Amino acid sequence: MKDSELTRIIGKASEICAATGGRLTEKRQRILTLLVTSAVPLSAYEVADAYNRNAENAMPAMSVYRILDFLEAGQLVHKLASANKYIACSHIACSHSHEVPQFLICNKCQSVKEIAIQKSIVDELDEQVKGAGYQLMNSQLELDCVCQACLKTAS
Repeated sequence: MKDSELTRIIGKASEICAATGGRLTEKRQRILTLLVTSAVPLSAYEVADAYNRNAENAMPAMSVYRILDFLEAGQLVHKLASANKYIACSHIACSHSHEVPQFLICNKCQSVKEIAIQKSIVDELDEQVKGAGYQLMNSQLELDCVCQACLKTAS
């Protein structure tokens, strides 16, 4: 990722935080940067380890969890429930409105691609769930996939 792209993403993230009354502090920014530049999702402990490798003062895992909660509440990162790991939102710097995020997870290399589906599809799914006598608690889908790069190396 180019430095200019990272600068644009962090700048937009700072604006998003300010618009909701929060601040993208230096520690929050560094953790967001780790996730933005990571090729794979990271657990809170992996984030803490990566942060602490270059930090003057080590950050405990509980502080990392609080920062990840803050970033998730601001929709700057997403938590992948299936892996208990985090990824940066791929739409932080976009100026258009967003659909419902869904995640394609490669079961070979663990790379993740965030895609969007129309809200109407989630609404239809919710109706089907209600019709079956259940309550949809989370519309996030995490699909087990194989990415194109892994498919090429397998053949």
